Amino acid sequence: MQEQVDVSDEQIEKAVALLRAGKLVAFPTETVYGLGADASNVSAIRKVFAAKQRPADHPLIVHLAETAGLKHWASVVPREAWLLAEAFWPGPLTMVLPRAAHVPGELTGGQSTIALRVPSHPVAHRLLLAFGGAIAAPSANRFGRLSPTSAAHVREELGDAVDYILDGGDCPVGIESTIVAFRNSSAVILRPGKITAEQIAETLQSEVVPPLASSPRVSGTLPSHYAPRTPLRVVEPEALESMLRREASQRPVAVLARRGRPSNTRAALWQVAPQTPEEYAHHLYSLLRRMDSAGCELIIAEAVPDLPEWVAIRDRLMRASAEDVEAPSIATGT
Repeated sequence: MQEQVDVSDEQIEKAVALLRAGKLVAFPTETVYGLGADASNVSAIRKVFAAKQRPADHPLIVHLAETAGLKHWASVVPREAWLLAEAFWPGPLTMVLPRAAHVPGELTGGQSTIALRVPSHPVAHRLLLAFGGAIAAPSANRFGRLSPTSAAHVREELGDAVDYILDGGDCPVGIESTIVAFRNSSAVILRPGKITAEQIAETLQSEVVPPLASSPRVSGTLPSHYAPRTPLRVVEPEALESMLRREASQRPVAVLARRGRPSNTRAALWQVAPQTPEEYAHHLYSLLRRMDSAGCELIIAEAVPDLPEWVAIRDRLMRASAEDVEAPSIATGT
């Protein structure tokens, strides 16, 4: 993985000044780059929605410098939330809790809950400490598109819509945080991520339960999300070659597979994906961006293993391919 880029104190100070002035600042987290705004400034929050072309009922995630900030933004913090914070914060875990009375409804999509996390990326941590408040920061991309994992991706996606970008290098995790809510004394995974259901269940010593229709709306859970502009299909490994023969005879096709390029393939582009879930997640969006710009008319992605450590990646591929998915649906419980 690429080493993180040093960010100077002057760059942090500039970002803080812009945030305090109601401007938008993109910054790296360990998951993806966020499009940051002062979480207490309703006008700035509305700029985030405008820049991303994001529906107003789609809530934002609020980033905190320290776990203690939970008590300011949430009206109730159950014991289970403190246990998960102790185990996984700072880190790629978001918790959905009842919002405090002062929380702007624009942050929460009009819901009674708020999504909170403490990121572990050193640049994000320095920015939050220097800012002295919370930063609302969804992924720094157009709504529904591939999340950015580098500063270059942010520039490509948002251009002048973002006032400043803190370039901290590539994001180490590469996919969005696990999002957890609580029902009674159990956790509910609303979006899978690097932190798995098994890890959460072990920490709480209780089963992770499935979401209900009444569960809070959260980022990144629409049927189509994280999508390249080029249509994408997911196919099980044993069906990859037959689909490729059929499709490549009609149009240029790019392939994302966990095996080397066969000598007789008709694929216009063949990208070899990493073998481990950690490396696969880190490179996923960059690989899809490269394939999206290759001039092909279809991307075929080989399905990843149906194992707990691959659940989040299966989720991202499923949403990126929307209704064209040919891989089995995923499960987020234990």
